[in-house]
Amino acid sequence: MPIDAAKALAAEPRTGEITWDRRDVQLYHLGIGAGVPATDPDELRYTLESRLHVLPSFATVAGSGSPGVISGLSMPGVDVDLARVLHGGQRLEIHRPLPPAGRATATGRIAGVYDKGKAAVLVMRTEVGDQDGPLWTNDAQIFVRGEGGWGGDRGPSARLDPPVGAPDKVVERAVREDQALLYRLSGDYNPLHADPEFAKLAGFDRPILHGLCTYGITLKAVVDTLLDGDVTRVRSYTTRFAGVVFPGETLRIRMWRSQGQGQGQGQGEVRVAVSAVERDDAPVLADTVVEHS
Repeated sequence: MPIDAAKALAAEPRTGEITWDRRDVQLYHLGIGAGVPATDPDELRYTLESRLHVLPSFATVAGSGSPGVISGLSMPGVDVDLARVLHGGQRLEIHRPLPPAGRATATGRIAGVYDKGKAAVLVMRTEVGDQDGPLWTNDAQIFVRGEGGWGGDRGPSARLDPPVGAPDKVVERAVREDQALLYRLSGDYNPLHADPEFAKLAGFDRPILHGLCTYGITLKAVVDTLLDGDVTRVRSYTTRFAGVVFPGETLRIRMWRSQGQGQGQGQGEVRVAVSAVERDDAPVLADTVVEHS
């Protein structure tokens, strides 16, 4: 069996040092569509080094995203075909605001292996901290088609009840034709997002956008629209990748404010749903929650 759940879960964590600087942050922000309009003061917070604010989703690529989704596929007990792999979901917990430059220790391990029947789901957990303490915890759910069915634990359900009522805000964000080519320079060089022939092997007519690029575009929309542009208010950000995005499409991002169960005073959450406008609002991100102060 290509996935040995017991071996993967028992494997020693991988620890390494990661670094990033302002250029890495700026490149990431450009990769998720920041800088339009280029001279807008709100956009310059993402693109100009002298006033740089770090969107928390940068944590998914800091240090070139390592250890991350691809490195998780080389852990002991895991031997799968990259063409069968999709990013199933992502959860990011922010412990402190991300600095625009830093050096930290990243520890990665397989935190879960679940049998979904026709597929397996691996949870790759990365915990990052520096000399001042924890910075963030990143959980990537890796969906491997054709690798389930061994009778293992199905794992928790990521499905939430749909938001109630009309959204508080709806925005649209255009995805550039070259968005995936730009975003991949932040560290995810999976050929699925650039090579048409590889995309066909994976069952797609053409390369698809990175799920984490859509993830970043969406968080930026929430911060800019409902959180007063304050990146430090984000506490956690969770999503399930419900469908693909093709470069050149338009994202429709619907947002609902709510207090959130178990949230204290001054705490809240935003529920989000994202769809592809040109494909009759085909779902792209679902079960998406931004917890904030």
